[in-house]
Amino acid sequence: QLQLVESGGGLVQPGGSLRLSCAASGFTLDYYAIGWFRQAPGKAREGVSCIGSSGGTTHYAESVKGRFTISRDNAKNTVYLQMNTLKPEDTAVYYCYAPTFGIWGQGTLVTVSS
Repeated sequence: QLQLVESGGGLVQPGGSLRLSCAASGFTLDYYAIGWFRQAPGKAREGVSCIGSSGGTTHYAESVKGRFTISRDNAKNTVYLQMNTLKPEDTAVYYCYAPTFGIWGQGTLVTVSS
């Protein structure tokens, strides 16, 4: 069964950091592009970052450039999203997505608040 499972969300103060994980089962992540999306309350889901297959090119939304970093650990079949200098407007449920298979993870909630 193809599956993505996110983890690492939580409550953090403004300026803090979190690292989200997206673990895959049923397929080898390294062979496929993976994206991170987020959905804030009352807003549409938006793209945050993506990474190409085999650790290829990376892309970031303008709102997170310079603060977020996407990466892979092939040994763990996991993609990460390192989020630094978090802002209240980063509060959202974060999802990873494998476009080749059209599958989403269940999401992990990130709350940035003092």
